[in-house]
Amino acid sequence: MVNALSLLVGCPRLIATILVSGIGGTFQYGFQISVLNSPSSFVKELVNRTCMQRYGLLLEPWGLNLIWSFIVSVFCIGGLIGALCAGKLVTVYGRKRCLLLNNIVAMTAAVMMLLSKMATSFEMIFAGRFLYGINAGVSLSVHTMYLMECAPRRLRGLVGFTVTSFVSMGKFSGQLMGLRELLGSEDRWHWLLAFNGLTATIQLFILPFFPESPRYLLLDRGDRQGCEEAMEWLWGRRAHDSEIEDMLKEHVALRGERSLSVSELVLKKAERWQFLTLLATFTSLQLCGMNAIYLYSLEVFYAAGIHPDQVRYAALGTGLCEVTTSFACAAVVESTGKKILFFRGYMCMAAILALLTLTLNLQGHVSWMPYCSMVLIFIFIFFFSSGPAGITASLPGEIFMQSSKAAAFTIGSCLSWTGLFLLGMLFPLMMQGMGPYCFIIFLSFCLFTGIFVWLNVPETKNKTPLEITEEFQRMHSKDKNHEHGNEMIRTVLSTKL
Repeated sequence: MVNALSLLVGCPRLIATILVSGIGGTFQYGFQISVLNSPSSFVKELVNRTCMQRYGLLLEPWGLNLIWSFIVSVFCIGGLIGALCAGKLVTVYGRKRCLLLNNIVAMTAAVMMLLSKMATSFEMIFAGRFLYGINAGVSLSVHTMYLMECAPRRLRGLVGFTVTSFVSMGKFSGQLMGLRELLGSEDRWHWLLAFNGLTATIQLFILPFFPESPRYLLLDRGDRQGCEEAMEWLWGRRAHDSEIEDMLKEHVALRGERSLSVSELVLKKAERWQFLTLLATFTSLQLCGMNAIYLYSLEVFYAAGIHPDQVRYAALGTGLCEVTTSFACAAVVESTGKKILFFRGYMCMAAILALLTLTLNLQGHVSWMPYCSMVLIFIFIFFFSSGPAGITASLPGEIFMQSSKAAAFTIGSCLSWTGLFLLGMLFPLMMQGMGPYCFIIFLSFCLFTGIFVWLNVPETKNKTPLEITEEFQRMHSKDKNHEHGNEMIRTVLSTKL
């Protein structure tokens, strides 16, 4: 842990790259996840006022709730579209340029949010949320890919954890700035919804001074000199021969293979287990119960006797817990290893969901049981942030070869957005029909994924994608063809380039 942190401190420009790419990257996604909670009543009032001025119509509660649900869910639709486009965009335009162009989408959405109140148009909020979704769908893939390719091998786990740290920071910032004392008041809520435009503007003006990712320059463009210059800029004047040699070995193994499409990756037998790992981890990231925990936390806080006016401040504690845990665990990921964090996280989350189901059922019968539920919620957030949340986002950048990464990130992002959309649509019905027993469904996903990772996924710490591919094939080889494939990879790895 100390070696990884000292190595990162010795690369101040890499730290700057983490900050600048993050503030216009996954921070945008996290902020939009939480930002609508505070101004919901003001947005609904704008919807009613718009319909009254235009049509002389006062909406029924069901109609108002229907429009509100569309405003909330259109973010996921935009995110899915952005995720589907990200793979192609990042291959054609490169990682850095794609991030820069993506900022224009967020800035356009911010302008719509800012003018919606003056124009008395809830449609502008609807369009802004859609554009924010596209921006977040692209940034989830491209920010992760860019940052992972800018990090040296020994720092890849630590740097990958920062991707999710910015998601947590975005969620917490949305909660914090949504307080009435800040931007959550009736006269300032439209500035709150436009805040993502500021972070996008910061990245748009600063990121051009940073280099393209070294791996993209060497493996996709064949620009070795540009790769070496980018490495020197990011990591300082130290020996980069081993990193370049690893990339060249991967280049030989790919044998000039172009970037794969999604369908080609799905059908590629050589990376079948990597693909199955992608399906299991990204599906469970949304269906592990984290979002359900956040929704249930308000009910638990009320039951614990917290005044309704103070619940918003109590909810800040959940966001702060996620942020601090994410940063703390980023420091230990290189020494612990991702496989252990994955398995421990999901197993402990499953146990906590079982206990939470019990305490929620008993909180009407035992006076102190809501406090037990509160403690369990914070423990659940700890294990989620220290395991699955911090590891899953960057996983495709580690386990897939260069030609498959764009397609892998596209698939992973699409799974995340689809899961988030379905959860938003179905969870209220599940909660109404099953109550606390809905957590049993999430518990099963946690158990399955934890066991799957432990049995089928190798440790990725301090390994190149080529070495990880060999490990996958070794774990799952059952015939001579696989053994022959392993021997070919070993031959490439032993080649002195």
